[in-house]
Amino acid sequence: MITRRSLIVGTGAVASATILDARFGRGEITRGGGHLPIPQLIDAANHHNAIRLTVSAGHHEFYKGKPARTYGYSGPILGPVLRFRRGDHVEMSVRNELGVATTVHWHGLLVPGDADGGPQRKIAPGATWRPTLSIDQPAATLWYHPHPHHDTGRQVYLGLAGLIIVEDGIDLGLPDRFGVDDLPLIIQDRVIDETDGSIGYDLGQLDVVYGVRGDTVIVNGAITPTANVPAGWVRLRLLNGSNARNFELRFQDGRTFHVIASDGGFLSRPVPMSVLRISPAERFEILVDFADGQPVVLQTGPDRAMGLFGAISDAGTDEYAPVMRFEVDPAPAAARQLPFQLVEPEAVDPSAAVQRRQFVLNNGLCGQRTRMSNHGNLPAIIGINGQVHDPRRIDVETRLGTSEVWEIVSVGMPHPFHVHGAMFRVLTLDGKPPPEHLTGWKDVVLVEDKAELLVKFTKRATREYPFMYHCHILEHEDAGMMGQYACT
Repeated sequence: MITRRSLIVGTGAVASATILDARFGRGEITRGGGHLPIPQLIDAANHHNAIRLTVSAGHHEFYKGKPARTYGYSGPILGPVLRFRRGDHVEMSVRNELGVATTVHWHGLLVPGDADGGPQRKIAPGATWRPTLSIDQPAATLWYHPHPHHDTGRQVYLGLAGLIIVEDGIDLGLPDRFGVDDLPLIIQDRVIDETDGSIGYDLGQLDVVYGVRGDTVIVNGAITPTANVPAGWVRLRLLNGSNARNFELRFQDGRTFHVIASDGGFLSRPVPMSVLRISPAERFEILVDFADGQPVVLQTGPDRAMGLFGAISDAGTDEYAPVMRFEVDPAPAAARQLPFQLVEPEAVDPSAAVQRRQFVLNNGLCGQRTRMSNHGNLPAIIGINGQVHDPRRIDVETRLGTSEVWEIVSVGMPHPFHVHGAMFRVLTLDGKPPPEHLTGWKDVVLVEDKAELLVKFTKRATREYPFMYHCHILEHEDAGMMGQYACT
């Protein structure tokens, strides 16, 4: 348990889609020891490249017999895993039955601005959005979530999130049996009221300044669940789906795992690690060897990257908290060896960048004050380059087929910085080359002080439907730490 209850809020709900584990959402997920819920896999190729999703409210039981009101995609909480293949043209149909406006942002998917699902693409209650997604990128683990300005944090907190798997036909001999040795893990934190099982989203000023944080970790909507895995190499697709919290992941026995992919796809080779920090919206794929047959707990440490808030709330503790447990089946895994080589990322040349820009992420120190439209009593003292987001303003104009160096500076606390419609390579973090597991293509990076990114623009976005760039602490995004760019 990650106890910060005194600084957080509490009374509300969460949600996901059809789950292969029939007990999911029916009151049999109990605190610690319940089975890991596995979301339904929807393979676009098996549905004639046409997929329908319904966004609606529902109920999900974090505690048996105590249903919480939640949001979900085609189910009570979270959403199905969508599998796309490079070269596909997928016709999506998203119907909104929430009663409030929403959007669906295909986070990490390289599609034009009018299909990206940013805040300009609101789906009114009762309406249906029908974008066509042309899949044109390497294999990667992506995700989808709402992006309505001023309401993103609440809608994600109540359950709207799902994974996307893109495949490109390259066989690396990796574990690929979905739900068996290839597991999707959406890791989040929530405040859950133990008396009635509800979760809430009632912002206080600290929540706006530092982001909403919970005292309970959940995986695929369940509290400290247990996954049964085969004896051998298992692939974990990790998503930090939290509103604000960074997770510092390790196995309790200290075993080494290997990072094989980040946001935009594979690394050149597996990177051995024993501790992995993952910030909001980041994804990593890791390989873990369970050949010894021993059960083990995945843990997370204190969030040390949140400025004054982190120093106060984590003062004097190095305690790790359980995330989930793995138990090993006697049957051997299909993948028995660790691959030596993966996919070499495309070479990049920073000297070819046509522009250099600086973006300062201001957190209460820039003198800018405005108000969030749905939280009128709370000052949103955050923005970029001293300005809060204005949907009528295009902040940056870029050219299709070019690359730029973006220098990101964090003020007040670290910020996970995300760019829509493009991938980037991290050139430097705090003036130094990035660690090896951050050298591939990415769309989110945690900026503690300063980062230099080489951003490659490959998709078009008009002034009517621009791409966004923003902090992925969702309360910062909602409060105005967001800009938008056109790419023509």
